[in-house]
Amino acid sequence: MPQTDLTWNTALLYPAPDSPELEAELNSFDGLAAKFRERYFEKISSLDSAGILAAVLEYEEMQVTMAKPFSYAHLLFAADSGNETNRALAQRCSELGSRLSQQLLFFDLELMELPDDRFEALCALPQAGNYTHFLQGIRKFRPYTLKENEERLLTRKNLTGIRAFTKLFDELSASFSYRMELDGEEQEFTGEELLGLLHHTSGDVRFRAMTTFLEKHGDNGIVFNSVFNNMALDHGQEMELRGYDSPIQPTNIGNEIPDEAVEHLMAVTEANYGLAREYFLLKARMLGMDKLRNCDVYAPVAEAEKKYTFDEAREMVVASYGAYDPDFGRIVNAFFEERRVDVFPRTGKSGGAFAMGISPVAPPFLLLNYTGTLRDLATIAHEAGHGLHFVLSQKQSLINYHAPLPLAETASVFGEMLLTRNLLDQETDPAIRKSLLCAKIEDIIATTFRQTVLTRFELRLHAERKNGLLSNDRIAAIWLEENGKLFGDTVEMIPAYSWGWSYISHFIHARFYCYSYTFAELLVLALFQKYREDGESFKPAYRSLLESGGALSPADTARLAGIDITESGFWQKGYDFLEGLIEELKGIA
Repeated sequence: MPQTDLTWNTALLYPAPDSPELEAELNSFDGLAAKFRERYFEKISSLDSAGILAAVLEYEEMQVTMAKPFSYAHLLFAADSGNETNRALAQRCSELGSRLSQQLLFFDLELMELPDDRFEALCALPQAGNYTHFLQGIRKFRPYTLKENEERLLTRKNLTGIRAFTKLFDELSASFSYRMELDGEEQEFTGEELLGLLHHTSGDVRFRAMTTFLEKHGDNGIVFNSVFNNMALDHGQEMELRGYDSPIQPTNIGNEIPDEAVEHLMAVTEANYGLAREYFLLKARMLGMDKLRNCDVYAPVAEAEKKYTFDEAREMVVASYGAYDPDFGRIVNAFFEERRVDVFPRTGKSGGAFAMGISPVAPPFLLLNYTGTLRDLATIAHEAGHGLHFVLSQKQSLINYHAPLPLAETASVFGEMLLTRNLLDQETDPAIRKSLLCAKIEDIIATTFRQTVLTRFELRLHAERKNGLLSNDRIAAIWLEENGKLFGDTVEMIPAYSWGWSYISHFIHARFYCYSYTFAELLVLALFQKYREDGESFKPAYRSLLESGGALSPADTARLAGIDITESGFWQKGYDFLEGLIEELKGIA
């Protein structure tokens, strides 16, 4: 494919950011919200069950209409946050979204306040079956919800508070470019390209790449300190105002996972940190080093790092999905054929990778920052899995379209496993098999152990911010302490790693999201093991799991594939699987 085809084609949504279609829709939303409010404000309790359900359906239809332009604005901003047109549209949509939220939040509040018998009668309607989980989800937040005027005030305040700091973080991070010497000449890099050099065969290059990346963040430490302190302060004050017991509690309620279950998940993970340390020692020996530095964790174990062209990577990912299910392969391939993928890094583009599912009637999109490493290959499989999930869950209506957070990573991680197993089963060269096993083990470590480290850091950051402003030195101390619990004495953290907390967007975009990766990884390891045991009979159940979207709780969704996440010792099974991979690697290494 020519280079021009490797940016996404947002014209699938609107012809351009100044198109009449977009303008007309954006201009209509205030009126739509006002009419809905006029029809239903302070009237929900007076409606019969059928009338309330009709209001829910109308509300959902309005959300479908609004999802497309807001998502379009986000895609443009993510592709080029330095473009003034994109920035202006993103800001306009942010302000419009705030107004609409203020107009419409009464609806959730009035559904919450329905008497129990009225609420049960609503859920008992045969036609309400697809909406029961959504309605019960709203009801869970009843004890922590304020009066409408107070909720509107909080929503309005967020526009110049938490949303403004999020936008500042995104724009500053995307604006960075870096200069570093490589191959005898000074070159300019994006952040993603520098992080890609952590897979370089030279330890000096890896060290300088990580140092250059993190020191740039340190040079802007005043801004990052302000963003993190204000985000934590804002969140803490709102949690106190609402009466939550802890800053993570609303995330857990939304995820339908009790606080104690999340703590158990993390405790089991921490009890298995020894597996990661065993691997780090093994990798140091494979690299001929006395001890790894944290910039060496992803170093290639082969003498020459294998690079993959994007065409090769695309073909392998599509093939791995197609080998599992030809329909899955067709769905994944369509992202590339229809140009719903933005592939390469550039200044102004958002870092990392994501998949955006818009609605059951709009196509999903993928953002990548591809640099040709084995890990980038896995990232394509990961984001393609998200895209697949979004396509399959389009069987649901919008209210049930998005999977709950603990299951949002299921298809993505499963897709990575399909790719890895496909590559391992075809590869006979021991050196390449060793590289593949290392990459998979490192991925599991990053997706379970590291995410628990991030969650522990985030909990401590929020807890200590309650007592006053945190200096960068104090934030760094918390960061290094929590990472030290994972690394022990097997990995040395380089000096610049004191800024390792500053670029992690999950802390800014979705508080306490990170443990969802741990949940998903361990669930997928169990699913994949079940697939290998059951073969073809597993596939219909797994497809049903993905098609269910957010219609069920995480536990009920997992049961569709024959998995009981409440079973004693369930989480340990994933770490037993990891131990088996390490033993397999030992046999080769």
